[in-house]
Amino acid sequence: MATEKLGNRIRKFREERGLSRAELAEQADLTELFVTALEEEDLYPSIAPLQKIARALGVRLGTFMDDEISVDPLIVRKESREADLTMQKAGDKNPSFLFHSLGKGKTDRNMEPFFIHITPEAEEDRKISSHQGEEFIVVTSGKLLVRYGKEEHVLETGDSVYFNSIVPHYVGAADGEEAEIYAVIYYPD
Repeated sequence: MATEKLGNRIRKFREERGLSRAELAEQADLTELFVTALEEEDLYPSIAPLQKIARALGVRLGTFMDDEISVDPLIVRKESREADLTMQKAGDKNPSFLFHSLGKGKTDRNMEPFFIHITPEAEEDRKISSHQGEEFIVVTSGKLLVRYGKEEHVLETGDSVYFNSIVPHYVGAADGEEAEIYAVIYYPD
């Protein structure tokens, strides 16, 4: 499933539930055009609309990446992890974000842990998002730009940030260089 496109995964869950694109869009408080672009044009949005879609489908965000069930404790070896989800603009072949799920397979999880490789984005592509929950991020290489409300911060290797994600925010590579982070996202039920 790791190589399957996000849009295909969402379409699969939508069809399993017998929902039309219009019905999913309405339940997720998104437009049908957005859902269509997501499923057909490889549009890869920020986490916020994906969370809305996951909730409308009655699944966790990580369900879009799960393909196996594990037993506790779940151990993910660095050498065996692979990108489960990529985010990029429609039609763009170079992903801005490569998500490596570190909780994949743990079906009873309450957090979504990721290792994320981030490439620089043009200023016009830096979209602010907002969603229920909290995020905790540790920078492991490069510099990270964090816009939180009206504040802007640049974090360096070893720095961390923990915030309420209901506040509009943006997280991306700073200074035109790639960055790598560990992120844990908590979504309340």
